[in-house]
Amino acid sequence: MNNFKKIGLTALAGSLVATSVAYAGALEATGSAEMKMTNHSQKANGRTVGMGNSVYLTGSGETDGGLNVSLSFELDQGASDGAAGVYDNHSVSVGNDSLGTLTVHGHGGSNSAAALDTTAAGDFWDNTLGISSTNTPQASASGNGLVVYSLPSVVDGLSAAVSYASDGNNNEGSTAFGLTYAGVEGLSVSYGKGENNGTINIDQDQTVMKASYIYGPITLAASNNDFDHTTASSDQEVKSYAISYSLTDSISVSYGEETIEKSGAGITSDIEIEGITASYTSGGMTAAVTSIEATNVDHSSTAVNNDNEFWKVSLSFAF
Repeated sequence: MNNFKKIGLTALAGSLVATSVAYAGALEATGSAEMKMTNHSQKANGRTVGMGNSVYLTGSGETDGGLNVSLSFELDQGASDGAAGVYDNHSVSVGNDSLGTLTVHGHGGSNSAAALDTTAAGDFWDNTLGISSTNTPQASASGNGLVVYSLPSVVDGLSAAVSYASDGNNNEGSTAFGLTYAGVEGLSVSYGKGENNGTINIDQDQTVMKASYIYGPITLAASNNDFDHTTASSDQEVKSYAISYSLTDSISVSYGEETIEKSGAGITSDIEIEGITASYTSGGMTAAVTSIEATNVDHSSTAVNNDNEFWKVSLSFAF
């Protein structure tokens, strides 16, 4: 994303825990906007015209002790946090290449396993069909008050992070870690695991595995997100794969599938989702068309209105 505006500051200063010396910094603003038309077969007002917008303000600087400090704040008209109005994701981080980076998320952070759990197909289920996110559960908590530590690089191509979130009581809270290796050209492999002990006598574990490989104009990807719960009917596994082809530097087409497996009373079928997207990118502008179909959306192949169809035409901008 290109910088929209940079303003030199002599702030970010005041005082920090690590130092009380004022230092020069910079404030950077980046943004995105979208115009879109969508159609959802299972909604009364299924066809809609809308827009999206987001602006990130990032302040950064370096202390006399060599620590890089940054503050990130998102302005988003569609923010779901009503108490915060248009204010959305925000965090503060401190660290360097030698020590690693510690980040505290005031809102909107992803734990170290959840940061990897986007499906190979791109989360068709949650991001486009708008079905409840309980269908892709996370063992370790994300969001407000999350602490993430990104370790310094010790092996070329390997990145690692750990996270902790309190449950607000006196329980153990939740922990997670994530690893990604990209030391082989074209290959990226990730593994993450989260554990939530925030509720007494309830064990919740999430394991994420994913891989992608780029060979010329073709990209292949696969992922698996496995959630285990003390209550067996809450267990769930999400499998996904995708293939994309770049016709030119500007034009690409991708196809993906997701399968959501559960067990328990009333569960007779897996949810199956498939979708295709074609996009054209020029500079900071992207035009895209997406079509998605989902079957057995309530894990039953016999229920009425059990299938979903969705399409979207969008024009988005980044600056």
